[in-house]
Amino acid sequence: MASPRGKLFGTNGVRFRPGIDADLRFVLVLAECIGTYFSEGDVLVGRDGRLSGESLSLLTTSGLMSSGRNVGETGLVPTPALQFATRALGYRGGIMVTASHNPPEYNGIKVMGHDGVEIPRLDEQKIEHVYHDNSMHRANWVEVGTSRPEPSTIRLYLQGILSQVSTKLISGRRFSVVVDPGNGAQSLAAPALLDMLGCKVISINSVIDGRFPARGPEPTPATLGDLSAAVRASGADLGVAYDGDGDRAIFCDETGLVYWGDQSGTLLADYLLERRPGGTLVTPVSSSQIVEVVAAKRQARVIRTRVGSVDVSRTIIERDAFFGFEENGGCIYPAHIPVRDGGMATALMLECLAVRGLSFSKVVAGAFPHFYQAKTKVPVDPSKVKMVMKAVERQASGKVEKVDGLKVWTDEKTWTLIRPSGTEPIVRIFCESDTESKAEAVMRKFSKIAKSAAA
Repeated sequence: MASPRGKLFGTNGVRFRPGIDADLRFVLVLAECIGTYFSEGDVLVGRDGRLSGESLSLLTTSGLMSSGRNVGETGLVPTPALQFATRALGYRGGIMVTASHNPPEYNGIKVMGHDGVEIPRLDEQKIEHVYHDNSMHRANWVEVGTSRPEPSTIRLYLQGILSQVSTKLISGRRFSVVVDPGNGAQSLAAPALLDMLGCKVISINSVIDGRFPARGPEPTPATLGDLSAAVRASGADLGVAYDGDGDRAIFCDETGLVYWGDQSGTLLADYLLERRPGGTLVTPVSSSQIVEVVAAKRQARVIRTRVGSVDVSRTIIERDAFFGFEENGGCIYPAHIPVRDGGMATALMLECLAVRGLSFSKVVAGAFPHFYQAKTKVPVDPSKVKMVMKAVERQASGKVEKVDGLKVWTDEKTWTLIRPSGTEPIVRIFCESDTESKAEAVMRKFSKIAKSAAA
């Protein structure tokens, strides 16, 4: 799994391939370490639809009980539903068994605090120390914890979302929406949410299947051809797709054009800033420069963070920000709960479109200037990551920022972010420019450098 004193937590929780990178004992011991970290109170445990999810959630529950913690079990739920219930029901913390957007063979563990937000990076290190020092608490026979079902999780989650938007306004528009949960956990919540909001719901890929046969667990413009075609064929007002555990949402307009998450996130930020000018907005270094354009128009402040929803969420809390988002489709609305939530993003988008009174494409066209993006990923053995990054820095020309990875500004409107993934053995490359040809050319350049150094 890791070197004797290596990191367990990546960008978003602990990720691994069961039976390949880690065995079942690892999950049991890790859960004992997490229970030791919490030290008191009850812990809520949930899972997404991955094939290994049920066995790993049972192991997680057993490890927590072994450390003396009582456990509430949600069963299969979207990650934001577990996070909302952790806070609403007064749990000491929460654990979600999920690998989010990773390929089907992966699974993982996300750890939440009492507020439902992923624990801070320093607290992740505390759990790692307990693990490496073998200092977990193991309860005796009279202290061992108990478990109980927590069946109200999704109902509470949907009620929480509905309380944050004008249901009457949205229902009045009678939107037609194509929803694509991608065989993931939002199959249990998103169609019901849309129905409650008075929408005509057209579902595709809504049967939970841990193999993710329809399009894989990561929604991107390249994988959402079926969603785009369904929107056009049905004459729907919009389409929305989710990742495997349902905390990210990617939208397409009525023409079938799919938007990256920072485009839809900036649109929501603009809508929310219209009601609250001058607020603080949080987004990672990987998001589009359109964020600064909209922020300037609304007298808002932008804070850039490292990539990872943990960093965005915790910065939102620390800086009392009104909103945050990621380019991968994660939207964080702290008035609901300061975590990324595909369901909440969907409800906010419908309210935004209802208020604007225009088609999705026209709302986007009037919100901000257009920039072109190109993205790719390069497989890199973990032992060669530093070599790859040094090669990129040596051959980079222009201003270089090091908030997370390397962000190279070729000119004032063209940037490239090269960073190692925190969840997979790859290096991700994000490029953006004011012309499509420049974005593609810069992506090819840095991809070639990374591949050469990784060979």
